[in-house]
Formats: sequence, C-alpha cells, structure tokens
Amino acid sequence: MYYQQPSLRIPPCGGKKQNIIRVSGLGKVTAAPNRAEITLGVSTEDVQLEKAQNDNAAAIAKIKNALNSIGINDEQIRTVNYSIFPQYDFIEGKQIFRGYRVEHLLLITISDIEKAGLAVDTAVKNGANIVTGIKFSVSNPSQYEQQALAFAVIHSFQKAEAIAKTLGVQLNNTPILISELGLQRGEPFPIHTTAFVKSEAATAIQPGTLEVSSEVIAEYTYFQ
Repeated sequence: MYYQQPSLRIPPCGGKKQNIIRVSGLGKVTAAPNRAEITLGVSTEDVQLEKAQNDNAAAIAKIKNALNSIGINDEQIRTVNYSIFPQYDFIEGKQIFRGYRVEHLLLITISDIEKAGLAVDTAVKNGANIVTGIKFSVSNPSQYEQQALAFAVIHSFQKAEAIAKTLGVQLNNTPILISELGLQRGEPFPIHTTAFVKSEAATAIQPGTLEVSSEVIAEYTYFQ
C-alpha cells in the first residue's frame, strides 16, 4: 500500500531566509503474522450442468464440515468466487461441446495460524482440488505503521545532525517540515526452516515475518 500524506511546514519568522538542511528518513518494522487467509475450493465437470453443480455443492459442504471439525467455524469461511464455464474440444477445426465446469472458491480466515497447513490438508483430503494462495497478515497493522513512521522521523534527524556536525553548524532539533512520502507493507519472508504444522505428514507452511516501512522528507534549520 502506498499513499501521500500532507506535510507540515512552519513558516520562517520575520521573513528572514533560513539556512535549511533537507533530508529523508526511512523507518522499518518487522512483525510476526497472526492471521492467515487461504483461498481454496472445488472444480467439478459434467456434461449436465445440474450434475456438475450438485457434485460441487456436495464437495463444498463436505469441506466445510471437515473444517468445522478442526475448529474453523462458518464465520471464518466465505465464498469469494462461483463460476460456470462451458467446455469445448476443438477437433479438426470444429468446436465440440464437452460439458460444464463449475468452480467454487472459499476464503478461509484463520486467527490461529498454526492451523494453516492443517486447514489446507483437511480441505484437500475432503475434496478440494484448487488451492490458489495463502496470505499472512497482522490484525493490528496501525501499531506497526506508527512505529515505522516514528523510526523514519528519528532517522531523518540523525542524518540532519550528522550533516550539521560535518559543517560545524548548530542544528535546530525541531524540523520546520515533515512530509510522509508513503507507507509500504512487504510480503512475508521466511525466517526459519522449522516445519510449521505440528502433525503427521501435514503441509509445511511457514508465515515468516511481515515488513512495514515508512519514508519521510524533513527540513531542519541551522545556525552558523
């Protein structure tokens, strides 16, 4: 995610030109994900549309029941896509109708991310033949965003202070301008290789860590 924040500028006193040091600051925070979102579902085919739909509905119901049995309730499961596709074969340049494909995708939200691998295995064992992705996130992102922004401001001051010391001038510690350039959330990256799911022959899923970064532009005045 990237967005522009308004900047804060304090006008100079008395209309006098100020000596200004303009610097950037970067702050980064890493966080352990505590929420997983899994997209999976069922694809069925049949020459009769009603049969393909019924088979799909039965498979989805079986998956939901199996997920319920491992502690994932219906409020954590929702449909994100339901599609019907006519299927054709092309033989000697001719389009021959083969039947229908029905796809039903579910989004499963898990707060206990240790169940992520177990949820995938359970769904697959009970009929899921599509797994399109697993996304990890934190439930309180604003906490880490604010920390990253604070570190970015501190970093900008440290850079301005280093420049002032090099020039042999006195830095005013309060900036006259702070402008946030943007906030970015990185994708999880692995930090260990331990099997994530603690069960026999389960899919090993590792959430890694999430990185949140913020960048600012700051202007500080200095005195000769």
